[in-house]
Amino acid sequence: MKEKLIDLFEYTYHFNVEMIKVIAENRALVDDKTISLINHTLNAQQIWNARILGETTFEVWQMNPFESLVEINHTNFLKSIDIIRNFDPDQRIEYQNSRGTKFENTIFEMLFHAVNHSTYHRGQINSLLKQSGITPVLTDYIFYKR
Repeated sequence: MKEKLIDLFEYTYHFNVEMIKVIAENRALVDDKTISLINHTLNAQQIWNARILGETTFEVWQMNPFESLVEINHTNFLKSIDIIRNFDPDQRIEYQNSRGTKFENTIFEMLFHAVNHSTYHRGQINSLLKQSGITPVLTDYIFYKR
């Protein structure tokens, strides 16, 4: 299971890089919602990693300097891989959501959610790119595996 999770985070990392690249190349055409969503996508992965590691989390809709997104994505990837390699995926973690409500989930559930969440928002970003006249990034998992 750990190798499959690593593969999913490699996929996530790869297409986050591609999204950041396309947005950077088309900054004049990209709207604020697109910038907000790419930030949110990266923030969410940081938040899930930090919840598992007991670290300080980003804010859900925090706007980061655009120039820092590549580094945030890379740091997120390395921390996610470290968690997969060094933690039991069945370990339960208690955490609070952004509203302060307490929950408990397994590390696997939290990590899988982070991957799924990223995929969802990349789809939204692709819709916004297309509306702005920018060719969307083909982000389907099967394209990555081919």
